[in-house]
Amino acid sequence: MTRFLHSKSRTFFLFCFSFLLAVALVSIWDFNFSMLYLLTTLFVLLFFIIIFWKNLLFRFLCFCLLFFILGLVRYYLVLLQNTEKDLLHYVENTKVVEGFVSAEPDIRLDGVRYIVSALFVSDSKNGQLVYDKKEVKGKFYFKSSLYPRYSYGDKLRLTCFLKKPEPVEDFRYDKYLARYGVYVDCAPKKIEKIGDNGGNVFFKQIFAIKTVIASKINVLWHEPYASFMAGLLYGYRGGLGTLNDLFSRTGVTHIVAISGYNITIISTILIAFCIRLYIPRKKAFWLIVLGIFVFVIFAGASASVVRAGIMGILVLLTKQLGRRARVGNVMILTVLMMTLQNPYILIWDVGFQLSFISTLGLVYLVPIIGKYFNWVPEKFSLRDSLVTTLAAIAATLPLILYQFNRLSIVSPIVNILILWILPWIMFAGFAVLVLSLLFLPLAKVLAWLGYVAMKYIVIVVKFFADLSFATIDLSFPMWLMFFSYLFIIYLVFKNYKNKKV
Repeated sequence: MTRFLHSKSRTFFLFCFSFLLAVALVSIWDFNFSMLYLLTTLFVLLFFIIIFWKNLLFRFLCFCLLFFILGLVRYYLVLLQNTEKDLLHYVENTKVVEGFVSAEPDIRLDGVRYIVSALFVSDSKNGQLVYDKKEVKGKFYFKSSLYPRYSYGDKLRLTCFLKKPEPVEDFRYDKYLARYGVYVDCAPKKIEKIGDNGGNVFFKQIFAIKTVIASKINVLWHEPYASFMAGLLYGYRGGLGTLNDLFSRTGVTHIVAISGYNITIISTILIAFCIRLYIPRKKAFWLIVLGIFVFVIFAGASASVVRAGIMGILVLLTKQLGRRARVGNVMILTVLMMTLQNPYILIWDVGFQLSFISTLGLVYLVPIIGKYFNWVPEKFSLRDSLVTTLAAIAATLPLILYQFNRLSIVSPIVNILILWILPWIMFAGFAVLVLSLLFLPLAKVLAWLGYVAMKYIVIVVKFFADLSFATIDLSFPMWLMFFSYLFIIYLVFKNYKNKKV
């Protein structure tokens, strides 16, 4: 036991785990503790740690409990905000709220979703604004029609009924919005645009560039292939229509979302260039990290995109360091830092969970699975595609079954059939876009290459989605997911302990 406690990496892992466990438990069951009680407990623990410092086991247990309490404190800090200057103070009332669009609008077929940072609130009588504006802070969420459409930074004045988001059946709508820092839902009765100089200037320029690129994509390809290409290049999800259902049925929705896989494709392309230019590995690593950073900024630097960038860099770090144990500690530290910034993502952000678990699969399961597929030829990266696909599926399957209660039987074969061509589509799409800025007629001619490749994916996906046995609906409880991951962890430890990898 003493030898275990002297291992710095293990104790570091357990301290981080204690913090995350607290956040997870309070997120699921919404325990109600007094902040005064939690702070008192922290001081008592610090007192015991100082008094019994020489008792290694007792000190270790106190530190674990200390980090556990810190996790509870961090979660409850986000709840202590219902002051007169917070928008939450005005819920269950119809108010006139002024603010600016503070996130990239979520454009879908049935309308647009907006997140607005509130600046002022006032009353409305008989539809007329009463100018007794009070400064407020906080974000609210509202849905609107496709037109008129508002952009990031637009200042709006809305007359709406403010309310707290509530769970909808099994869907925790309140937690879904909370992960974006939104605790107020707005049902708008009237929307007016009163300016366009809100928000961050840097992001306004980024989104303006994305608008130009989106217009070029719409010229080069028709729908739904224009939206398909936009999804591959920067994670756009609108305009896909029935393709979204086909991708979901065949388990390939990740190809049109900014995820660790997209980052891996970009890394692969950059690595190929570095090899061709004979750039040393250490320098190439930093060039690829810079490339990922530029891509994250271009894609809007939203929380999900930043997360995907971080996870992609961690996979590269595995190869750079050559030590999976060290990378494991880096990953849990990364999760802890993300949870510190936003405690809601740990349990209520499925995208975060899938990115993290699939990254763990790429780091720890690829070497274990790969040894059984040495007979697969390496031509066209067939072996790598097969092994990485199976590792990602094995790592994320219990979570997918729990969250979506659907098993895609055809997912492995569909992924293998289409993943090999995605880097070529992304590279061709990027090259054609750059060419369209210089000479549009030639770009239109070459755009058919990307169209043919996307058409191939659509044909494959549609064929397998139409099979009667493509998916199975089933109930997968949390306890079964928990034991599934315990079994996977056991297999990983067994293989590494026996040095089979």
